[in-house]
Amino acid sequence: MGMSQHRRILVPVVGLGVVGMALAACSGGGGGDDGGGGDSQTVSIMGAFTDAQAAAFQADLDAWSETSGITVTYDGNTDFQTAVVARATAGNPPDIAIYPQPGVLKSQTNTLYPLEELGLDIDAITADQANGLGQIAQVDGQTYGLPYSINVKSLVWYNPAAFEAAGLEVPTTDEELTALQQQIIDEGLGYPWCVGLESGAGTGWPATDWLEEYVLRYGGLDEYNAWIAGDVLFDSPLVNEAGDKVATELLEPGKINGGGAAAATTSFQTAGNQLFVEGVDNGQCFMMRQGSFIADFFPEDIKAQIADGDLSNIDFFQLPSPDGTPTAMLGGGDLVGAFTNNEATAAVVEYITSAEFGTNGYASQAIFLSPHNDFDTSFYTTEFQVKAQELLAASELFGFDASDQMPGEVGAGTEWTELTSWFAGQQSMEQAFQNIDASWPR
Repeated sequence: MGMSQHRRILVPVVGLGVVGMALAACSGGGGGDDGGGGDSQTVSIMGAFTDAQAAAFQADLDAWSETSGITVTYDGNTDFQTAVVARATAGNPPDIAIYPQPGVLKSQTNTLYPLEELGLDIDAITADQANGLGQIAQVDGQTYGLPYSINVKSLVWYNPAAFEAAGLEVPTTDEELTALQQQIIDEGLGYPWCVGLESGAGTGWPATDWLEEYVLRYGGLDEYNAWIAGDVLFDSPLVNEAGDKVATELLEPGKINGGGAAAATTSFQTAGNQLFVEGVDNGQCFMMRQGSFIADFFPEDIKAQIADGDLSNIDFFQLPSPDGTPTAMLGGGDLVGAFTNNEATAAVVEYITSAEFGTNGYASQAIFLSPHNDFDTSFYTTEFQVKAQELLAASELFGFDASDQMPGEVGAGTEWTELTSWFAGQQSMEQAFQNIDASWPR
């Protein structure tokens, strides 16, 4: 958890579109299996998102209630992860909980119901989703949670005006991306990449995302998930291949202003500011691979342009996959789980996890991105939401952030510190990987 959790909570981006953090909310109300009797027509939901997002979520459910006849109460709690465990332990859980990360959900499978037991057709719900989305919360072949909203991270942000001025083309393949980097260096335009790893106590987490991008692509979902589980080591052929690719992209001379050592001490929040300066002498960089939430940290004038739908100075494309590897999207999401097994609860879960959810108003939230490729994008209010949905629909795989699913001492511990040390040139990649493996609780 730690900083990896904070990097999703940090940023309630308004007026953007693919932003990174839909958390969830806290509720009063029932638990237990009442078989559909009693007050089962009122369903309580608990999660972590609050304020405007919570109000919009409640309004969407209220609109749905007018036709379903089921009353839904949503209550947001910023201390969700502690609260949901405490309430379940006390025997008073909400009917439904929305989890910002799979770890706590998977720790509660003894009190959550598999969604199959609620009568949900998991294959039908996930039929229009990128491979991997429906499997995030599977345990022993049963599904304990499904995403209702996701965020995407495989985005390369760039300044279209700067590209045009320099005569650069947006790459669509990994080969074109390599050639573009070389062109930037050869012509002395600046630096291909903006990279910042510094994040206080969480310094190093952006490096984990870079590594995850290529483990997912080179290994596919099964190997990626085996890596998360600790069955594929960091010091394995797969992760070494991914690490070598990261080193080729970022750590060769001229790729980053000041090299990996500078990246290690540059704030992830301000690294992207160099997209908007001119010239190598001013440290101009041309691309930044970062999650959708990063737009909330851009300079104020750029954020104002985004709010106006003006993308002349900021846009993104998807990180291309190496030749022969699948088109993949790294990201996160908010997972819906059920503590109650009755018809009303099942109906609410089915709605929230369907391609219909959002059409009653919630899609107006810039933070919302449906996991469904068939979602009607006309309900979105920002161009970034629409574009992210299109990229997601074209992706064969969706990989849920790996470091957030690893044991805390690794994913939010040694992986951050050891990768930072590698980037800074204080040790080799091989040594970093071996140190991470040695820290794994076995």
